[in-house]
Amino acid sequence: MAYQSTSDYDSNYDSNYDSYVTTTDDEAEERNLIKEITDSNQTRIESPLEISNNPEEQASNVSNPSDNLNARGTLFERKEFAVSTRWEREQAERSKRMAATKSCVSCEFNNFMEFLFVACCCCARKIGGMFSILERRDGTPILITGPCWPFCAFVTIPLISGISGLVCYFIVLNPNSGLPRWFAIIYIPLIAATLCALICVGCRDPGLMERVTDEEAGNGGWFWNEQVASFRPHRATYCKECKAIIEDYDHLCPWTGTGIGRKNIFAFKIFVIFVNMLCYVTIGIVSYSIIVGIQS
Repeated sequence: MAYQSTSDYDSNYDSNYDSYVTTTDDEAEERNLIKEITDSNQTRIESPLEISNNPEEQASNVSNPSDNLNARGTLFERKEFAVSTRWEREQAERSKRMAATKSCVSCEFNNFMEFLFVACCCCARKIGGMFSILERRDGTPILITGPCWPFCAFVTIPLISGISGLVCYFIVLNPNSGLPRWFAIIYIPLIAATLCALICVGCRDPGLMERVTDEEAGNGGWFWNEQVASFRPHRATYCKECKAIIEDYDHLCPWTGTGIGRKNIFAFKIFVIFVNMLCYVTIGIVSYSIIVGIQS
């Protein structure tokens, strides 16, 4: 996607606008707003504007930047995350090959896992090794899965729901098991809480950092990371599976399918507590059922 800076746009605006359109009070306010945005040097327009000789087209072009303004009068800018530069080059090369073959889906798969990623996450936007399914207008992920999401989806969730479901059906809800009926009120919500905690960990942004190339960050004690071509703070670390810098990176957990960082570490601790409680309670129920069966 091509970009044109607001300064280029404003120069075209000054040279062509006054010669064709009579400035009103509302249009003057809009011009002042655009000039303030230009002075701040914080944003950019995502699509280039071409100034034609038609006064009507020029007037419509002048009003286009306001479509990208939010409630505070600033232009939206999509975040650029600190992801692997090697991965970015590979994606650029693949996009060129897809454009050359006029294909919307790449048919090049290095292994079965890559094929599974494309088949199940074709509508997601890739951020390094992660898949952003739902995000805000500025690119901040709301719902994002990690590189090991198939293990979480096809191993962790079936283990928790499958084993707990069998125990619940054959023992907890069985009137002949000897367990009190009220025990189901404790066990079933514990299963649901464990699965909810797992989803909160696996589908949440672990703490992806934006790319920082300003040398002032290096003077502030940040370290340069060559893999992502960005500065990073002390506790931020590059995850080779996620292919990105993660704040307060702890580890990659295949059971939850994603990296564990600053934004999902609390949910991860809650999940560990719930899954241990569920495990011990399930073992206790099965042991109790076996003892009762032997005695009877």
